[in-house]
Amino acid sequence: MSQEYRTGREGEEFTYRGYTVEELQDMELEEVAELLPARQRRTIERGLSVEHQKLLEKARDADEEQTANSPIRTHLRDMPVLPEFVGITFAVYTGQEFGRVKVEPEMIGHYLGEFQMTRSSVTHGQAGIGATRSSKFVPLK
Repeated sequence: MSQEYRTGREGEEFTYRGYTVEELQDMELEEVAELLPARQRRTIERGLSVEHQKLLEKARDADEEQTANSPIRTHLRDMPVLPEFVGITFAVYTGQEFGRVKVEPEMIGHYLGEFQMTRSSVTHGQAGIGATRSSKFVPLK
């Protein structure tokens, strides 16, 4: 993974708490946990569940080209985004469908579920016949 990741500024390489993505990927999980926010750090320190460990192993075995065609499907919306996930595409379950999430360096320290919304915006139609007293004066066509 010798791909360079850039920030919004031209010519600057992305860093997370002073470390580049390559440096973060070379660190052990416990070292990365020290850099994460408190909630994600606590998740890792208490120990990842069996499902979380399986997802981590799948991500370690996968490469970017493979996951672009067939992303890693998961229901684990509470999995912290780790540096090892950068460049990998996940299919995160929303409760109805799996939505694709391609992990970028800026996502480190967040949860997978934050990037796939579970609620869609509601667009209401017009009131139907008999909905209100005034609706009887609305033309049918």
